Amino acid sequence: MKEKSCGALVFNKDGNVLIIHSVMGHYDIPKGHVESDETDFQTAIREIKEETGVDVKINENVKPYKVTYTMKNGITKDVCYYLADALSGNIKAQEEEVSSAKFISLKDALNILTFDNTKNTVKYFADELGLKI
Repeated sequence: MKEKSCGALVFNKDGNVLIIHSVMGHYDIPKGHVESDETDFQTAIREIKEETGVDVKINENVKPYKVTYTMKNGITKDVCYYLADALSGNIKAQEEEVSSAKFISLKDALNILTFDNTKNTVKYFADELGLKI
């Protein structure tokens, strides 16, 4: 079985990135399942808003980063990550899935993120933007 999710690495005006601390214990960047009537962009925008309360604008000039992995339950997941800018800094974590959300530096994000594929996503976008971590 295969699932698809979309999300984004979200930068605020200070150059920090949005990370979430899942109620399951891991640190990640916001993402979620595509609903049948949505585009990938719409999914990423909706999921970020649902999980963190932050409105974003997807940067369509930067190529998305795609990740495929198999979860412990045997389901293969395709994730499409975009680069996005925060339109607001107001964070309100979705209590059912997210215990906290915050903007932190790229360096701190690489130190705190749980999964290697998420760290690779951050590195990809940093490279695309010419940022040194």
